[in-house]
Amino acid sequence: MYLKFGCRSVLIVSSPSAVEQCFSKNDLVFANRPESLATKILGNNYTTIGFSSYGDHWRNLRRITTVHLFSTASVQLSSIIRFEEVHFLVRKLVQGGASDDPLLWKKVNLKNLFFELVYNVSMVMINGKRGPVMDEMFGPGKIMDICDYFPFLRWIGFNGMERKLADLHRRRDCFLQGLIDEARNVSSLEEEKTYVETLLNIQEAEPEYYTDEILKGLIMPMFTAGTHTTALTMEWAMSLLLNHPHELQKVRSEIDNNLPPGKSLEDSDLQKLPYLHCVINETLRLYPVGPLLVPHSSSKDCKINNFDIPKSTTLLVNAWAIHRDQNLWDEPTLFKPERFKGIEGEFDGYRFIPFGMGRRACPGSGMAMRLMGLALGTFIQCFEWERVGIELVDLDEGTGLTLSKANSLEALYRPRSSIISLSQL
Repeated sequence: MYLKFGCRSVLIVSSPSAVEQCFSKNDLVFANRPESLATKILGNNYTTIGFSSYGDHWRNLRRITTVHLFSTASVQLSSIIRFEEVHFLVRKLVQGGASDDPLLWKKVNLKNLFFELVYNVSMVMINGKRGPVMDEMFGPGKIMDICDYFPFLRWIGFNGMERKLADLHRRRDCFLQGLIDEARNVSSLEEEKTYVETLLNIQEAEPEYYTDEILKGLIMPMFTAGTHTTALTMEWAMSLLLNHPHELQKVRSEIDNNLPPGKSLEDSDLQKLPYLHCVINETLRLYPVGPLLVPHSSSKDCKINNFDIPKSTTLLVNAWAIHRDQNLWDEPTLFKPERFKGIEGEFDGYRFIPFGMGRRACPGSGMAMRLMGLALGTFIQCFEWERVGIELVDLDEGTGLTLSKANSLEALYRPRSSIISLSQL
């Protein structure tokens, strides 16, 4: 579907064949990001990895994140961080009911819990320690500016969004600079323990290129791109499992049958839990947190399905529609995790694309999948879960560029008998 949003050309693709043409034959053409007021201000004038155009600069930034943050070796090395932060919240939940009968059900806001978890994991990886949760600063706020599509409105004073974005950028910049300055004051960076320390060593080798602005642009996506998306997916997953107690019990039984009594779930155990992985994939299918993925922009004229697509066209991939297409999925609106049994996820014929495709696909998908598997598996292993009331959890969708729940998920929990030994970790 080819549309005009004001002065901008927009192409929306909603079929696997069109997606394949965009990200195989024309992958290089659509490797850019569209320019906007928000991406200019928040992306340091298009110099960050998320918003810069495809080229040598972007490839350099991508290489750093791939090698030092999201490589297989780096993901494995950070497994202890994920384990410790998950169990920090397990202990927090247990202690929350320590003064009462352990058999009593307690209520918890799972949206806040999951965000705290992912934020803490990011902070420890970046800076080596937890910090105050800053949901407002790094949340998926409403950053669409109508002036991007009708520029003449700026001439008559429609500039309120610009002031808001500038203020948000200032606060983010101050926070990120503080992380860099704190790490820089460490006496020695020879033994790299955090992502910031790694970046400072890279900066020391090429200080003119890797300025503090570039370093901040490499750190920021850890908060803006990965934190809310991962937390929202876990919230959707628990919402679905609470509405489908049989599937919840299947996950718990799979964990209990594959781990010795009293053993906590670890990263290395996830490969033994295919049904848990199916639950996560089915959640990503039904509720992709980026329903239109991250926008792309064409760097030159091209053809998609024999239609001429001009240069500078914004590409939106309707992952939500593809994931629910009845021609691609059996009973697409139903929660059926077993449909993913034996399927290779996003490589399954372009019909499952929660992390995007091509050169600009999400580099942190592997780490996100591990964290979601470890967190969901551990919380199910350690606690019994129930809905707050007899009614099903509502699955109404919120507004915005990310697919969030309209109402935060609250649930009842109580420790299982095995929690006594697990909580000592």
